[in-house]
Amino acid sequence: MSHTPTIHDIAKFAGVSLATVSRVLREPDKVSPARRSKVREAIAHFNYVPNAMAQQLRRPGFRTILVIIPSISNLFFAEALKNIENVAHQLGCRVLIGETQRNQERLDHYIELLTSRVADGLILFGSLLPSVLRESLDAGLPLPFPLVLAEGIVHGPDCPRVQIDNVASGILAAEHLIATGRRRIAMISGPLYLAVSTDRLEGYRRALAKAGLEQRSEWLVEGNFSMQSGYEAMQQLLAQPERPDAVFCSGDEMAIGAQTAIREKGLRMPHDIAMVGFDDMRFAAYASPPLTTIRQPAAKMGEAAVRMMLAIFRGEAIAQPTVILGHELIIRESA
Repeated sequence: MSHTPTIHDIAKFAGVSLATVSRVLREPDKVSPARRSKVREAIAHFNYVPNAMAQQLRRPGFRTILVIIPSISNLFFAEALKNIENVAHQLGCRVLIGETQRNQERLDHYIELLTSRVADGLILFGSLLPSVLRESLDAGLPLPFPLVLAEGIVHGPDCPRVQIDNVASGILAAEHLIATGRRRIAMISGPLYLAVSTDRLEGYRRALAKAGLEQRSEWLVEGNFSMQSGYEAMQQLLAQPERPDAVFCSGDEMAIGAQTAIREKGLRMPHDIAMVGFDDMRFAAYASPPLTTIRQPAAKMGEAAVRMMLAIFRGEAIAQPTVILGHELIIRESA
């Protein structure tokens, strides 16, 4: 074959699931002899060498954590990664980083690092679930490697997770805009296939419903957490026959793009349009005007995820398998 063989090739050739291949590579005693034999025949056929990289990376006593994020350019994930690496280093672990760009194939490619035992455990950000984990869940099998979920909510795996309450955060953001006297409140959401985006939208909707405010479909525009998408979404909102007098942006980067679109129209913030962002990234305080936003504790989230993973490695019971970190409204000049 022209490409380097993967566990997908092994699974297809052997006629077994990805989860079975992963288990043969990591915990062969937990697989029936017949299936074990099929997988090993496939490994021999493809000359698959799962531990080639592992032999270079692994040393006795060291643990390696694979951290997978949707986007390394997003400052929220950059902040979380920084603290993950710092805490892991202090605790004697190493970190490998993978960026999925919210692409399933890229995610599954990085999972090879776990099935080949280059990495010992996975901290997963975002709402995509690796194929090998979905197969394990569908088959009622235990997870094939240690897993901690962070930030994104993936429904299904019974594993430790750390997150904030995104619905409550959305309520807080919208209620602040309502409290300032705004009545035509729009929202620029993140991608609506992501749980964090739909949860923040749900909070926005609940707050507006409680206040008896109109929820217009044209005042909800979907972005992708980038500045450019926030800029384009705000242009769309400003082109409405009746423009909103406030907007809740589901991410600070989108809010910065939206601010640029507002300024280009000669409108003032918060006089003409008030704005609340989300994350409280470092640049939020230096935006024009300084951005009112929901602070999401990226650094604490990263630290909590690493400590959960270390507890799994040590075989310790995790007293609180789901950690809900606090969020906070940071009031500045945009609303």
